[in-house]
Amino acid sequence: MHELSIAEDLSAIVLETALRETLAKVTRVNVSIGQLVQIVPGLFESAFIECVRDTVAGQAELCIEIVPVRMKCRKCGADIGIEDNNFSCSACGSDDLEMINGRELYIKSIEGE
Repeated sequence: MHELSIAEDLSAIVLETALRETLAKVTRVNVSIGQLVQIVPGLFESAFIECVRDTVAGQAELCIEIVPVRMKCRKCGADIGIEDNNFSCSACGSDDLEMINGRELYIKSIEGE
């Protein structure tokens, strides 16, 4: 369950940021996670809640955006979405693809007061 280790890292960053920015309370954390990271949102949210329990982020809302897989075909230049793990170009059939989106994992914002 890699959700727990990612939640632990996220909570550490959130708490460090809250301390640095002198936030008395973190109200919301917005994250973007690529589809290929294969996070189960419910498990990730539960792990995050446990990691920040009894801290300034203990009541923070965690908003998770799942970023779909997008690729660019190196053969024909098409920008394609990947569905059903079919990693080939829907325009020309090539499997020579370059990743555009789908592996990211980052904090978009941390809100508080």
